[in-house]
Amino acid sequence: MDKILILNSGSSSLKYQLFNVDGDKYEVVAKGLAERIGIKGSFVSIKIGDGEKVIKETELPTHEEAIREVFALLLQGPLKSLDELSGVGHRVVHGGEYFDRTVLIDDEVIARIEELCTLAPLHNPAALLGIQAIRHLLPNVPQTAAFDTAFHQTMEPEAYMYALPKEQYQQYKIRRYGAHGTSHLYVSREANRLIGNPEHSKIITCHIGNGASISAVKDGKCIDTSMGFTPLAGVVMGTRCGDIDPFIPLYIMKTQDKTVAEVDNLLNKQSGMFGLCGYSDNRDVETRYFEGDEECITAMKVYSYSIVKYIGAYTASMGGVDAIVFTGGVGENGGEVRKLVCDRLAYMGIELDSEANKVRGKTIEISKPGSKVRVFIIPTDEELVIAQDTKKLL
Repeated sequence: MDKILILNSGSSSLKYQLFNVDGDKYEVVAKGLAERIGIKGSFVSIKIGDGEKVIKETELPTHEEAIREVFALLLQGPLKSLDELSGVGHRVVHGGEYFDRTVLIDDEVIARIEELCTLAPLHNPAALLGIQAIRHLLPNVPQTAAFDTAFHQTMEPEAYMYALPKEQYQQYKIRRYGAHGTSHLYVSREANRLIGNPEHSKIITCHIGNGASISAVKDGKCIDTSMGFTPLAGVVMGTRCGDIDPFIPLYIMKTQDKTVAEVDNLLNKQSGMFGLCGYSDNRDVETRYFEGDEECITAMKVYSYSIVKYIGAYTASMGGVDAIVFTGGVGENGGEVRKLVCDRLAYMGIELDSEANKVRGKTIEISKPGSKVRVFIIPTDEELVIAQDTKKLL
């Protein structure tokens, strides 16, 4: 039996899951997080199996110290010794054009991840901190890197190229990269299984949370995705604007005397649902939507309409669609968003089962039997994909 640890390192946080792997069976035996790393009020938590979450308040000045504390908690039950760990898998946001799959980490991989920090300045440096900490603490344990951008590397130039002067791509690597790739990979595989594993399939996956992206998956490969050079592009999100006229940021800077940093903050943190109605959490927006709040009604319509447009575009690009999948925090739990989207797509032959659509956070088909296009809720499991890839590489 192998024990594989999966780490997701953020700038001031670290999530983890420990898997027991027995053949094809993957069991999460413990999970938790370290929060507020390098900030006052830090803590680390663990939940073993179905037990209660245990929280330990402690100083976490660095990611390495956070991982030491995680190890200390794991050694209180799930692990007898750190020597039991067969491997450690890391989620890395940006793999650029270098990585189209999960890889074993070596010096060259680390150098590439460092090089790509300019494209993911908040995320890649954090992942490197986790990788270097494990290298120091467990130098003999193999590590892997799974990239959010990898699944989208099957896109053709017609999908990933921008109509900019060619040197912008050749010298500065400005192109569509996408995000949430591990999630889109997992739920598209699950959807394919649920529709009977046909040799050819056309699936649209909707990863909708505070960040959101839509992907077109044809015959198991991504042919297009809504996020672009950065995660700011695509559909409307919690605090991100999604697609807008590219001149708007320039216009704001010219007319309102704002700096690049100020416009960056406006587009990423003050826009989206929050900009439209003052709430970024879909639960708050939905509550006020049903209460008749006009701003929240408008926000919900703008939000769902942006998703509908991408589904329509990807249906056209694939020449049809067999199944639509909702995942992510809103996708798995936001029944009204799903209803608004599916109602607009009724012309495609979607018949929504209103009772099934009330389900939250469980794998279920929410279209009626006989619906021309099948619709599913599939909770994502990115950690499982990373664990499976790590096991294969080991």
